[in-house]
Amino acid sequence: MVNSLDITVLENALSWMGRQRCIWLCTVLHTWGSAPRAPGSLLAVSEEGAVCGSLSGGCIEQDFLRRLAAGDYRQPSQQIRYGAGGLSPDVALPCGGSLNVLIECLPASAESEHYLAQMLRALRGEVSLEKQIAPGQPARLIPADLITGQPRVTQQENNLILTLSAATTLLIAGLSPVADYCIHFARMLGFHIQVCEHRESLLADFDARPVLSAGVEIIRRFPARHLELHGCPAHTAVLSLTHDARIDDLTLAEACHTSAFYIGALGSQSNSERRRVRLAEMGELSAKQLARISAPVGMALGSKTPPEIALAIMADIVRVKNGV
Repeated sequence: MVNSLDITVLENALSWMGRQRCIWLCTVLHTWGSAPRAPGSLLAVSEEGAVCGSLSGGCIEQDFLRRLAAGDYRQPSQQIRYGAGGLSPDVALPCGGSLNVLIECLPASAESEHYLAQMLRALRGEVSLEKQIAPGQPARLIPADLITGQPRVTQQENNLILTLSAATTLLIAGLSPVADYCIHFARMLGFHIQVCEHRESLLADFDARPVLSAGVEIIRRFPARHLELHGCPAHTAVLSLTHDARIDDLTLAEACHTSAFYIGALGSQSNSERRRVRLAEMGELSAKQLARISAPVGMALGSKTPPEIALAIMADIVRVKNGV
């Protein structure tokens, strides 16, 4: 499985902690204006100066490391602001942006290791957690109801609360030109990307394009069979984009039995209606399950070309993910 950057950050932090190193874990809390990293993004720094992750794509990190070396940020937790109204890094944030950052100083201990391991489980989708922090105090992790989408940051009186769960996953059932562009957009959005494909000729072409395939988890199996065997968690959007009814129909039927928060299929209005009739005739899906399928998939943008269609699809996934 290909890991997200934030999972890699926690894995590195755990490995440093295992060698008895003090760790600083930084989390982007809020952003204003243009900021390169979304709320929930992580950066970890070891006592010896090893760094993994990013807060701003480089604007802030060097200033933070200098302050750390000077002895700052030794409290269990504290918040700082960079940009307008806060600290000034060497390179200004774009478009006058600013961001708030949570800094946690974690001493080398079994308790800190357990804390990082639980966060890692949440980002891998094994559990959902609320991270609760009182000013200057160590964080507490509380089990939460299943959460999908980007981490949420809220303030309740003096307590800071962050939700922790897996990054949104895009499962593309079958390669196509539209799927290629969906991969590009999903990568920019920070999604974990899975491609489930059984056709060897398309897989060979995909493998030969490292710019497209880099960081993508490839599942070499008939998509419907993969979903039948493994299902998918609630933070997953499933797209069937092949225009081949033998692939799409079975994939959609299996996807409707999963917890996926979004199920979409390519096709015109008439083709989509015929597909619904075929799926209904299979007798495996209820009307409620069939209604979960977004088809024709995507927002109505008048899209005609593969990149435009992919943009409409990914915009609709983001809309549903964000509860709009």
